[in-house]
Amino acid sequence: MENIIVTKSKLTATRRSLALAKTGFELMDKKRNILMHELLQHMDVAKNIQVEIANVFADAYKSLENANISFGLIESIADSVEIDNGISIKPKSIIGIEVPVVTHREVPLTIPYGLSESNAFVDSAYLDFLKVKDLCVRLAEVENSIYRLAFAIKKVKNRANALKNVTIPKLEETIRYIQNSLEEKEREDFTRLKLIKKA
Repeated sequence: MENIIVTKSKLTATRRSLALAKTGFELMDKKRNILMHELLQHMDVAKNIQVEIANVFADAYKSLENANISFGLIESIADSVEIDNGISIKPKSIIGIEVPVVTHREVPLTIPYGLSESNAFVDSAYLDFLKVKDLCVRLAEVENSIYRLAFAIKKVKNRANALKNVTIPKLEETIRYIQNSLEEKEREDFTRLKLIKKA
């Protein structure tokens, strides 16, 4: 514990630092708990969307299979469907952690191919794949949020552990050292005063 200035003001400052470190640890722990709660909620939502996507994908591929069987390969019809550029991403903050909010611009439902080029199975496949697209947009938002929350939880946990296992013990040790040194100094001064009085 060399290089530590042994004064009452240093002791007071170190006690203040210890109180701040303990408060910081408590706040980090609360933040971690809130983020864990958010993460678990997002994971539940993701699980439900994945189940829904699996079901809708199964329906969509069945519809596509039926369309291909009844109408022949519908690749040219699929090529007539325009690329959707109506997806936008905005950030949202969950106690300082930015997660994406993905919005999909609603457009009026229009069939991009002629009625003579299709049948009910083609229409069914088109509508099913629109549902798949919407679910994939929602899943992308939720999964990205899960990733960011998990990363933030790891960082908060590391910081909380550093405070708990390194900073706080070090400050407590410094306080003990300063207190012991001041007490030793007081005993020496008292002994010196006694010797002066005797002389």
